[in-house]
Amino acid sequence: MDKKAFRKKYSALRETLSESEIEDKSLAIANNALQLPIWDKTNYHIFLPIEEKKEVNTAYLLHILQGRDKSVIVPKANFSTGEMVHYLLQENTVLKLSEYNIAEPVSGITILPEEIHVVFVPLLAFDEKGYRVGYGKGFYDRFLAKCSKDCVTVGLSLFEPTTQIPYKNLDIPVKYCITPQKIYSF
Repeated sequence: MDKKAFRKKYSALRETLSESEIEDKSLAIANNALQLPIWDKTNYHIFLPIEEKKEVNTAYLLHILQGRDKSVIVPKANFSTGEMVHYLLQENTVLKLSEYNIAEPVSGITILPEEIHVVFVPLLAFDEKGYRVGYGKGFYDRFLAKCSKDCVTVGLSLFEPTTQIPYKNLDIPVKYCITPQKIYSF
């Protein structure tokens, strides 16, 4: 199966989930995250979910991060360049929905990728080696390539791992992936 087929399959699987199921699974993922050896870090990058794509609701993780007084960084995607700019999320940060219905900061304090210690990565599917399938634009691979080699990458998945995902040299696997059932380490 190629990445396009994985995208189609897992997008369709997400569509079968109710809002209640997504909330329950998202809460379980956040609770499982508490078991990771990442909580001594400072700067955490988190994506804000696209609701109509039925992504993991990261609000639960966001509350954990804020409750632990961590610095939270959120991305803003530039679809014409394929790059993301990363902003410190503060009380006064104004978020606006992009044309792709992604909540993004309007402006703020930018944080460089090499300053980020932990990245929570969105994905549609992942395999038992930590390779993942996203939406195919390469935003996260380009971003993760700029992060420090010590940066901890954590995929968030509503589903368990799949068979081997085909990958290229530019694809960057995650170090961990959290599902509602368990944590996978690679």
